[in-house]
Amino acid sequence: MNYDVYHIPVNFTDAGRLFGMFEIRNAIETVLLTVPALFACIAFLPLALTPKVVVTMVVVVPLGGFGLIGISDDSLTRWLGCWWRWRRRRRVMFYRGEVRTK
Repeated sequence: MNYDVYHIPVNFTDAGRLFGMFEIRNAIETVLLTVPALFACIAFLPLALTPKVVVTMVVVVPLGGFGLIGISDDSLTRWLGCWWRWRRRRRVMFYRGEVRTK
């Protein structure tokens, strides 16, 4: 018998990702999420430099990690769009204990 053999490279899932782990969309969303938070912390915290840097890192690093990872392997905007569509289209089902048959 003649079987066709296909060799799948090890890095076939790395296309369209940064460092082979993060989708480009997630990276862009992370930048758009963390830069305003970084600016707000640096500009408006009335602290000295060292506490300001510590508080900024405590806020920005988890926010950036959350943005890079996403929710259930989806980007935040994709997940938010799905949630918004579900929220708009959901319905309430009423059951009164009786079934109508025609």
